[in-house]
Amino acid sequence: MTFRGFASVFYSEPAVLGMLANVFSAFYVALQNFAHVSTGTPALGLENTLAGIHLILIGGLVQLVAGLLTFRKYDHLAGTTFVAFSALWGSYGATRLVLGSWEISKSSVVPTTVTALTDKARPDAVTPVMHTTAILNHFTTTLFSSIDATAKVTIALANATIAPTVSGNISVPQPPPIAESAVAGLVPYITIAFIVTFCSATANYVMPVVFGAITLTLVMEAIGVRVAGALGASGFMQLVITAVGLYGAAALLLKGLYQRHVLPGFGNAPFDVLLLGAAIKQSERKQVRKGGEEEEEKKKNSKYAEPFALGNMADTVAAAVLAFHSFGYPASFQVGVLWVTIDAAALLLASYYACLRGDSFYCTKFGLHCALWLVLALEEFVASVGFPRLALGLEEGALGRLSLVGGWFFLLSSLPPFLLSLCRDRAELLHNLSFTFITIAALPQMPSHSRGVFLGLTLSFYSGFSLYMSFVSLVNSIAEKSLISRGSRLLTPAKLQEMLFGLKRCLTPHPASVPPAPDSPAQLSARLPDALFYLCNGLAAWAAITGSSVGLAQGLLALPGVLVPGTVMQLYVARLQVRGGRRFGPTVPFCYAAIWATWGLLRLAGPAMKVSDPILHGFGAGAAAFLVINFFIIIIAAYSNVILLILTITMEALLVCFLLFTLNRPTLKLEAGLLAYFGTTCLYGATAALTNHVFEKNLIPMGPKVIKSAKPKAVCGTSPPCPCPTSEKTSGLRTIAAVLGRGGVCGIPSDTVYTLAASCRHPSAIQRIYNIKERPLEKPICLTIASLKQLEAVEPPFSPLLWEFMRHVYPGGIGCIVHKGPWLRKLGVGEAYDYVGTKESIMIRISDLTVTSHLLSMTGPLAITSANPSGEPDSTHHDMVVSRLADKLDGVLCDGDSTELVSSTVVICTKIDEGKLSFLREGAVPKAKVLEIFEKVKNKMAATQDA
Repeated sequence: MTFRGFASVFYSEPAVLGMLANVFSAFYVALQNFAHVSTGTPALGLENTLAGIHLILIGGLVQLVAGLLTFRKYDHLAGTTFVAFSALWGSYGATRLVLGSWEISKSSVVPTTVTALTDKARPDAVTPVMHTTAILNHFTTTLFSSIDATAKVTIALANATIAPTVSGNISVPQPPPIAESAVAGLVPYITIAFIVTFCSATANYVMPVVFGAITLTLVMEAIGVRVAGALGASGFMQLVITAVGLYGAAALLLKGLYQRHVLPGFGNAPFDVLLLGAAIKQSERKQVRKGGEEEEEKKKNSKYAEPFALGNMADTVAAAVLAFHSFGYPASFQVGVLWVTIDAAALLLASYYACLRGDSFYCTKFGLHCALWLVLALEEFVASVGFPRLALGLEEGALGRLSLVGGWFFLLSSLPPFLLSLCRDRAELLHNLSFTFITIAALPQMPSHSRGVFLGLTLSFYSGFSLYMSFVSLVNSIAEKSLISRGSRLLTPAKLQEMLFGLKRCLTPHPASVPPAPDSPAQLSARLPDALFYLCNGLAAWAAITGSSVGLAQGLLALPGVLVPGTVMQLYVARLQVRGGRRFGPTVPFCYAAIWATWGLLRLAGPAMKVSDPILHGFGAGAAAFLVINFFIIIIAAYSNVILLILTITMEALLVCFLLFTLNRPTLKLEAGLLAYFGTTCLYGATAALTNHVFEKNLIPMGPKVIKSAKPKAVCGTSPPCPCPTSEKTSGLRTIAAVLGRGGVCGIPSDTVYTLAASCRHPSAIQRIYNIKERPLEKPICLTIASLKQLEAVEPPFSPLLWEFMRHVYPGGIGCIVHKGPWLRKLGVGEAYDYVGTKESIMIRISDLTVTSHLLSMTGPLAITSANPSGEPDSTHHDMVVSRLADKLDGVLCDGDSTELVSSTVVICTKIDEGKLSFLREGAVPKAKVLEIFEKVKNKMAATQDA
């Protein structure tokens, strides 16, 4: 038996990392709980600080890595659970850090009384450890105090957060509401852990015990905040997590080493998830399918797990924490902002994986929710620490809040997802409607006496409904079908499209008489992250409208509304725009993120920083640089659409206003008008981009290109050095087929990613592929054919089991490695026999893509490999092939975005007759799915033999 390294085992079974992260975190907290119960005294500042660091690094970051790996392996349950619990441990660790830092600050304020305070807390004598802790606390505080003395804003924040009270000549810092904030965060996580426990019972016997113990632990920890005796019960449950979690990690580790279940517990489940579907009545099923509305049970062809449950769980926690604060528990949000911020990061991951799955609706929805939670949390934090009261008094701070208009854009931004959900299930419609009510309740202009209660009620309802959506999404994801009904649709997609097409007829001078056919992704005027890009800019613009003058309170309250969507979220959009490989993809959002960051720091945080004239002139130099950069962005927008062009021109005018402000010549009224117009344009652009990408049709016009490129239609950028015909025309296929027939090497699409292809009639062309890619010679090149019938015609000596397996996986994103033989020459490989595959075996691919199938019917078998320089990411758009390899190729067949983001899954079938399948590479099709197909084929063959 050849053992693989532990790193590869963790990659193949990432749940090992997740289990161990929970085990170590629980064991560490258990030790502290038992020590607290036995001594009857709470942990010291240094102990809480170390505990916070351990929980963040192990329970947070390590478990996050496990969650990302399991999402990559199409594991819905484990991926969702590990990322959610990563946010839990990270938040709990951050709370411990705050507690530890406060205790250190408290002891450093009165360093001479450290021993007295310690003696009062503990009846026994002072130990050397306690003296060392006091000295370390005093040294640390002195060091940071000297650093903080250089930043007045930092000192103000620290003083406001600690809120010292003066008693005689000694200032004693008051603690932030750590206990209340911990309870507010633990309550929603308890409900989530309960749901995960129930769902994990459909997977195996080990995970329900671990997650059930975590659920009880969270309950005891929440009670232990007030009743110290509950910490003992919590420690006992944490020992259960440790013991069972270690067993589960060992079982998964051995499974990764031996490729089979060695220890019991993971091979079967105590509860079949399909039993949940038995409660759905047949009448309900018929109602869902009424009028030809077939429920969308078939999942997207993706190798990534579904992020919907994770996004709903993150919504549950963020809304619950904010709801507690809205009801006054706690009154201060100094610690609650940490819980919401970490939870918003999990929500951003859900948006990212929705983008990877090509789902623009949930990508935009979760991104918008993330922005709202962060803005609300940071606004409450700024109000909690007393910044407005510091300089201008409470009354003026309240007036500053009333003058903010950024919340209205959140309300308008919530309407497009709500309207688009009219053609989705009723649960999704109600979920988006409740979010709209939250944006209404969160408006700063709401009456102060009713705002907190109204906001708390809407947040509470939304949190509970998001919890239900989490359960439904997780169950349906595990079952790969809609076991729990989410309700029928109010409108059919066709009806809503017809209504939107009517809007298009009103907005265009010469409309077509009938609704258009679906456009290919390359033809759409909007790309997948465009809706979020427009929303981020619109939110930042309206949040920046602060009236004729900006005071300290007003500026600091408006600052989160500008920086969160304008900078943080837009940097995330820039990352999404990298996908696809198009030139200048992330340029616009990245530059605008820098603009909004600079704008917010000067205009809104300027009064707090007391900006001097030299600093103001430095901002003026930056504004001039932004003007030049944005001029080139205008040129880029002219090649895109009218909406983006209008947006960039308006931004140029805003930058002129910004430059005049740095020169002490402000034009504030004109600036406010431009910001309002800029945001309104963004709202239209977001609505159009989201709608067009959801329906894959240009239903809401965004305007044509102002400058049309004279280059080939399917290619962006400079004129390519090789022919780049489009796949939309038969002449394009004939052109590439002719180039391949002459011995050329071309880039062609497949049902996964783009590939380099050479005809088997020209072995020298196959050799060229190695030089083009700089591919090591020891790596073989595979073979692709048009259909399985071509392989059946040459009658290779395959077993019936292998034939049946191929019939189930072809065509598709799976390549089978089989033994070579003379049948390859009959297939048309000819002289290329020694240039494809290895001496003993070869991989056969049959793409499930019409364009590739037609091309192969013209050329015969082709030798292919991925169209990327060796060691670099796969090419997921023809522009990536053109930009990276066109100067070495003889042609590129342009077909827009690829179907998948990774290449095919490679299955070794040389020992299939022995009942063994192994994997050379896991790609577009998950390994679990392939094994499921193989088991199905074996059972079918066994049943046939018995008959």
